[in-house]
Amino acid sequence: MTPRELRCGPVAEALALLPAPMSGAQAEAMLLAIAMQESELRYRRQHGNGPARSLWQAERGGGMVSGLLRYHDHRVRDLAVGLCAVRGVSPDAMSVWTAIEHDDVLAAGLARLLLWTDPARLPRLGDEEGAWQLYLRTWRPGAFDRGTPAQRAELRQKWARNYARALAEVQQ
Repeated sequence: MTPRELRCGPVAEALALLPAPMSGAQAEAMLLAIAMQESELRYRRQHGNGPARSLWQAERGGGMVSGLLRYHDHRVRDLAVGLCAVRGVSPDAMSVWTAIEHDDVLAAGLARLLLWTDPARLPRLGDEEGAWQLYLRTWRPGAFDRGTPAQRAELRQKWARNYARALAEVQQ
């Protein structure tokens, strides 16, 4: 899948299902950059049959699945449950985790909701470092947390490339 296909397809569909303030180029850039970082827009199942599913590589017990379904703010939780209803998925962690491997619209909507839970505003377009920090806070990538300094540097460089591609896509 290309960034344009993801943006004009599943991301656009998902954002149309959420409140208007959750849409916009900043949200699209973050969703594209994270999907590219996590899955290269190719893998819906983590390498080695790991625990993550979808283009955004969400784990069943992680923030994008269980976290949103049990979120302390009922407005966020209700939006997550509403996305499930629209997509015909039972709002339990196992059903959602299974579905997002193939339902890119549901996955994109949940990814946007996870970003929404961060207390900071979305970074302005072009704020690569702010976008990186938001990604680290919300996705908490294990490869970064457990990585060596060299591996962390490599992941940061990968983010720079992915964010630049996402930014170019949303600014067209």
